[in-house]
Amino acid sequence: MPVPFIRHATLGDEETLGRLDRVTWSPLHSVQPRPQPPYEPFYNERFGPRDHLVAEFDGEVVGYIRLAHPTLLVCNAHVRQIQGLVVAEKARGAGVGRALLRAVREEARNQGARRLTLRVLGHNTPARKLYEAEGFVVEGILPGEFLLEGEYVDDVLMGCSL
Repeated sequence: MPVPFIRHATLGDEETLGRLDRVTWSPLHSVQPRPQPPYEPFYNERFGPRDHLVAEFDGEVVGYIRLAHPTLLVCNAHVRQIQGLVVAEKARGAGVGRALLRAVREEARNQGARRLTLRVLGHNTPARKLYEAEGFVVEGILPGEFLLEGEYVDDVLMGCSL
């Protein structure tokens, strides 16, 4: 299987990323309700193209990852946080998530970060296994943090040094 091409997002990617976000929505990884029309813009005042890397196969966007500052505090400026990772259903199992994680790790280093963190729902076993395989370790668990579809779900905090 070919390696996905990873690049920075552009303004022109907004519609594609928004559509990808909507079609991959699942309570396995989202604490927000299922998006309904009229849809919110994908980019907003907090997150724009500069905060996203996209994965392509043959020029088609098949995934993205969002990298952000976890807080606005100067004393926390050395940390970056993954605040979204999406892979199209048809591209799952093809190394897209792994390629995005490796690329975002390099991007965080280039931004001067020393740590990379993320939050993942406790019941999202496939994502947790991928993160662990890429060097992330569980640093904390918030038990029963979310009530999703009638079930209490843990919020798992993971991180790695860069």
